[in-house]
Amino acid sequence: MIKLEEMAASVATRPASASLTVKDAIVLPPDTNHHGTIFGGKLMAYIDDVATIAATRHARRPVVTASTDSVDFLHPVKKGDAVSLSAFVTWSHKTSMEVFVRVVTEDLLTGKRKVSATSFLTFVALGDDDRPAEVPGVQPESDEERLLYNTAPERKEARRIRRQESKHFADFMGTDDARRVPPSSRGTAQSHKGSQAFACAWESEW
Repeated sequence: MIKLEEMAASVATRPASASLTVKDAIVLPPDTNHHGTIFGGKLMAYIDDVATIAATRHARRPVVTASTDSVDFLHPVKKGDAVSLSAFVTWSHKTSMEVFVRVVTEDLLTGKRKVSATSFLTFVALGDDDRPAEVPGVQPESDEERLLYNTAPERKEARRIRRQESKHFADFMGTDDARRVPPSSRGTAQSHKGSQAFACAWESEW
């Protein structure tokens, strides 16, 4: 029989590989711009989609995207290429999870593959009351997973600083159209926080 301590440990942490999610797609003409390469927004939608699944698998709870921390486009993705996105949870802290996404492009005619984009995103898990809920820790196993796990606290600190700056800009700019509001009156309007569940996630520490 499995001991209670072992059961508790299995819930407290989960392998990073348990959240691994892979999404494949082919780039069609409607997906591309006038340069014949995929729209950045289209690829970002793919990234958010696969990252959401990975975060949900780790938390086994509903999640919301708290932040798209970075999206680096390294190589163009052309019409007719295949894109393969892989995502997994690299690190967690209380109610939040960091997810890493790698986008690999393949020329289906030659078989040549290259990493065309990488991204980090942060998600917050929600409980039955639509408030942030605690998530399991992450157990890294591979060299790649350990590298991302060990460097995650540095990225968390960078997110904290950037989030403070974003709040400052949001408060200063307000909600009115900047073209119509005199500079002296900006920042007086209250910012819209969306639904209560999203507001709770945004206001929590992650």
